[in-house]
Amino acid sequence: MILTVTLNAALDVTYRVPALVPGTTHRITEVAERAGGKGVNVARVLHTLGDPVVATGLVGGAGGARIRSLLADERVPEAFVPIAAESRRTVVVAEPNVATGLWEPGPIVTPDEWAAFLGHFADLVRDAQVAVFSGSLPPGVPVDAYRTLIEAARDAGAWTVLDSSGDPLQYGLRAGPDLVKPNAEELAGLVGRPLPRPADAVDAVRALAAGTVVAASFGPAGLLAVTEQVAWRAFLTDPVDGNPTGAGDACVAALAHGIVHDRPWPERLVDAVALSAAAVWAPVAGSVDLSDYRRLRRAVTIKEL
Repeated sequence: MILTVTLNAALDVTYRVPALVPGTTHRITEVAERAGGKGVNVARVLHTLGDPVVATGLVGGAGGARIRSLLADERVPEAFVPIAAESRRTVVVAEPNVATGLWEPGPIVTPDEWAAFLGHFADLVRDAQVAVFSGSLPPGVPVDAYRTLIEAARDAGAWTVLDSSGDPLQYGLRAGPDLVKPNAEELAGLVGRPLPRPADAVDAVRALAAGTVVAASFGPAGLLAVTEQVAWRAFLTDPVDGNPTGAGDACVAALAHGIVHDRPWPERLVDAVALSAAAVWAPVAGSVDLSDYRRLRRAVTIKEL
């Protein structure tokens, strides 16, 4: 089983418009509402791939109840812990080839609620092969939360995957996760300098954390993966256009899928690029069409650096 952790789950609302023009009124052509948050998106993609998965985290209020209801409608197994405060909403205004996101900060989590989640997580992770930690932290959750959870998962024998940013990423990295998935901006923050191209990043990435594989996404330039022994770049020669909001989460899902099925690294990276591109094509964040994924998989180029 793969366990995904979303501490700042959200109710995602996507508005589709022909074009977003600041300072004007828009007529929305389509509205979509889904359970969201990065780890929830990862769980949804894994469920689509047919992997046993459970989504956990923190949800509260009417928004939290709606998140759980929507996951039940999709038959994505969940084991969220309820809190008193209202779960956040995230709004995406999607144009044909670009998307604008508006993220609420998240609910305030009390010390007792956080302690309850830690106990709940310890029970769940005993049955997990892989634990995936994704996204931001809501107010009240300790900044080193991912460090604590990664250490608990490792003690339970699970592989660990981290996809966050800022201080939560920095602290989580100190626990030595098996895999970390930053984007180019997050990677630049970790190493302290811009890394405009994947080829520029190999030496800097190897210095981040011994024993941790880094898979860094560079948008249209593809994915860079660096282990202690070898580095690869995987990419589409002709990048796709669409809504990139859930592409990173689809990438993480592919990497977790590869760990569970013990696939060679080149296959994992081909899957990750193809699933990410399929997510860009999808009408709403956090979903993929498997026929798109299979077609795109044949178009991925992978090179050893």
